[in-house]
Amino acid sequence: MTVTSALLAFSAVAALMTLIPGVDTALVLRSAITRGRGEAMLAGLGICTGVFVWGVAAAAGASAILAASALAYQILTYAGAAYLVFLGGQMIYRSLRKKQLPSTEIPVPQSGIRTYLTGLVTNVLNPKIGVFYIAAIPQFTPAGSNALLMGVGLSAVHVALTLMWAAILVFGVRIAGRWLSSAKAVSWMDRITGTVLIGFGLKVALSRP
Repeated sequence: MTVTSALLAFSAVAALMTLIPGVDTALVLRSAITRGRGEAMLAGLGICTGVFVWGVAAAAGASAILAASALAYQILTYAGAAYLVFLGGQMIYRSLRKKQLPSTEIPVPQSGIRTYLTGLVTNVLNPKIGVFYIAAIPQFTPAGSNALLMGVGLSAVHVALTLMWAAILVFGVRIAGRWLSSAKAVSWMDRITGTVLIGFGLKVALSRP
């Protein structure tokens, strides 16, 4: 796997993760509906900042583990593959319960800076993002590559995709809001993404020496 192919493969997984309706999507949608496009984009920027913070922190941790012990990094790789399978299974299970977009739990921000900070804190206080990166970085780091730099690159890809999705939500808020709040749409997104994550996790686990 080359750096380019690793980034492209991660882009596909990150895109699916980004499209899944959740707290981030709810925050951007509600900001767009109640406060306008400008503040909704600020919410998106805050979310992206939180994603990048977790990505860099996880990359630094993975890089430190690799420098300390190749065996420890191998264990981290298998643990990451197991987590991706677990995450995928959880998404499929959730889709069978037909959960809808959690829009009622998100408070409406009152100012631009508060909108940005709400998006930032929402992600910084979500350890699942860090765990996802810890699981993903070993899988998408080609042999001989710097884990820290690769993690930063993966984070940048995820941030770009998240920002693009936020812009789509902001400018298509009426259509997107109706579609994303439907149980059927949420269920199908969870099933597709869950299947991809399980498949990739199994592939990594079975292909590792």
